[in-house]
Amino acid sequence: MRFARYGEAGQEKPAVLDAEGRLRDLSGVLPDLAGAALADLPRINPQSLPLVAGAPRIGPPVGQVGKLICIGLNYTDHAEEVGVAAPPEPVVFLKATSAICGPHDPVSLPRGAEKGDWEVELGVVIGRRAKYVSEEDALAHVAGYTIVNDVSERAFQMERAGQWTKGKSCDSFAPIGPWLVTPDALGDVQALDLTLDLNGIRMQTGTTARMIFPVAEIVAYLSALMTLEPGDIIATGTPPGVGMGRIPPRYLTEGDEMLLRISGLGEQRSPVVRDL
Repeated sequence: MRFARYGEAGQEKPAVLDAEGRLRDLSGVLPDLAGAALADLPRINPQSLPLVAGAPRIGPPVGQVGKLICIGLNYTDHAEEVGVAAPPEPVVFLKATSAICGPHDPVSLPRGAEKGDWEVELGVVIGRRAKYVSEEDALAHVAGYTIVNDVSERAFQMERAGQWTKGKSCDSFAPIGPWLVTPDALGDVQALDLTLDLNGIRMQTGTTARMIFPVAEIVAYLSALMTLEPGDIIATGTPPGVGMGRIPPRYLTEGDEMLLRISGLGEQRSPVVRDL
């Protein structure tokens, strides 16, 4: 099934998509797509639910996210692009949950930003608490999948003292959605195509088949470092084509538009603005 959340930021309601791609209001069945509800998402005939009128804002498909965990350098061709060896184990960093926004909300470059960049990524939404789980059992803890844009400010990330967090956690730097798609509706998670277009020009093309560490291994690995709770989201790395890796580099500017797609997960369309 395909789930979504709609409405003004901070006031989103849960919904499910019907066969025609129309939003059906789910708020009479559960209060939100968040927390413990993700362990047992309702299997319901969308036709039995009321249609959502108009064209409301689509919010991130998961509410009350506790952790947004990111995996760096997880595609063989992306590691080659930036000139580094494939890591021997997953590169892990955290992104502030205050960076989360809807899939079509503006991405706002912060004051002083010089090198804004894009990263289309498969997002894994945890549905059941995971601690020391095996790779064989890892996917049973996943509620579903979504699209994450791990927007980065490379100058903040790599040219200022400290860790990557500075360049990863600015407000609006984590558009998520539009949908939360259950594993049974998605198929083989290691055979998904990912693309990102900037102003109508293809920048990123990849496949999850090129992941260095596949989803099951990532979930198991992280569960040995920290308890994964329902609603936590893992961004699993990006394929080649980021702005930093181009010759010459191409960075985001006000007025740009990013279009992200992943097989079976819909698309994001984010305009780029600049903080005043």
